[in-house]
Amino acid sequence: MLPPDILARAPKVLDSFRARGWRLATAESCTGGLIAAALTSVAGSSDVVERGFVTYSNEAKTELLGVPPALIATRGAVSDEVAAAMAAGALAHSHADVAVSVTGVAGPGGGTAEKPVGLVWFGCTVRGGTVRTVSHIFPGDRAAVRAASVGVAFDLLLGYGRRGKED
Repeated sequence: MLPPDILARAPKVLDSFRARGWRLATAESCTGGLIAAALTSVAGSSDVVERGFVTYSNEAKTELLGVPPALIATRGAVSDEVAAAMAAGALAHSHADVAVSVTGVAGPGGGTAEKPVGLVWFGCTVRGGTVRTVSHIFPGDRAAVRAASVGVAFDLLLGYGRRGKED
């Protein structure tokens, strides 16, 4: 379950996109659909949320979003490049105007010295624009990492909603 403060931000994202007539898509790995779930918990969200991809496995990233297997093999699923490819793939496989992606190590296991537990990469892009990526290392347990990831995704989406399509 997401904390109430994060859930309270979902209507702001939706209102921002609705005001521009935009639709959005999510491409989620470590959050397992929490971003889409938070957005669609708001009545009337169907005019903004176009679709969500839960691509937890590497195969799903490739099959559903078109992320090249060689990219995953060389850079790893938790990387700047894969987050960017996921966001671009979500746009390419949807009718959305904006896409956000998230891939990370939520824990408690799976971390390495190079990619510790809590490392999450995000991608966000607008149709016709470039993909912006950012990473964070979040403290806490699995639930905390996943909740914080939803919050950052909302921040990225709100940034696009305020800024518009100019890139």
